[in-house]
Amino acid sequence: MIFTRQDHDRLHAILSEAARREVMPRFRRLADGDIRAKQAPGDLVTEADEAAERFICAELAKAFPGAALVGEEAVTKDPALLGQLADADLAFVIDPIDGTLNYASDLSLFAVMAAVIVKGEIAAAVIHDPVADDSAMALRGEGAWLRRADGFSRDLRVAPAVPTRHMNGMASWQYFPEPMRGTLPGRFPAFLEVGSLRCCGQEYRLAAAGRCQFLLYGVLNPWDHAPGVLLYGEAGGHARLLDGRRYSATERPAGLLCAPDAESWKEIRRILLD
Repeated sequence: MIFTRQDHDRLHAILSEAARREVMPRFRRLADGDIRAKQAPGDLVTEADEAAERFICAELAKAFPGAALVGEEAVTKDPALLGQLADADLAFVIDPIDGTLNYASDLSLFAVMAAVIVKGEIAAAVIHDPVADDSAMALRGEGAWLRRADGFSRDLRVAPAVPTRHMNGMASWQYFPEPMRGTLPGRFPAFLEVGSLRCCGQEYRLAAAGRCQFLLYGVLNPWDHAPGVLLYGEAGGHARLLDGRRYSATERPAGLLCAPDAESWKEIRRILLD
């Protein structure tokens, strides 16, 4: 199946509408009972996550009959849904609110995002910022761009490679297993600055726009990373698992590094892991 520009626009419209209808009206208005912990500390779900996922899935089912719909909250209840990503002719992997901890903390760094999977390959992505009301978008082989609500659009391009001591990065080091979890922060002084936005979607947007030089992640849930890996790659970047393989949304390995090019990727990996 070919996922067209028209299809991409429809996906973008659905995510934008979910943000307007379900996410923003609840932002900074959640009651205590609207926020619940899932499995790990800080892993939260809110009434807004669930309402947005229901809306997105219902609209996608109407727009793309027969497509597999794999949402973060649905997978929490039924992990077997992930098996649909490998073989479906068309699948959507959906994160109704990426950065739920920020959202529940009244911090305006979160995203509504989805990736399109065609026969196991990532074909398209949308990472929508509900607060700014703009979207970072990518189609495989056709580049990456930012689209604003007023119709303005501009291409996205990763930052050029610079010496590592001048690099800014984002690292979710706390999600690596030991001993890496304990050793990684000690490697960060080799760079200019290393931080975290607690929201993969916003970090991928930042990197694809050339505002930081690298991203490092441990746990690789497909709803967190399938949209961003395509966005970053289509913006000209080099995204690989730490063992050098290409990322796949159909697997859940540990460890992903994104860098401007293959040479800087190798150097950053050497500093962090060797």
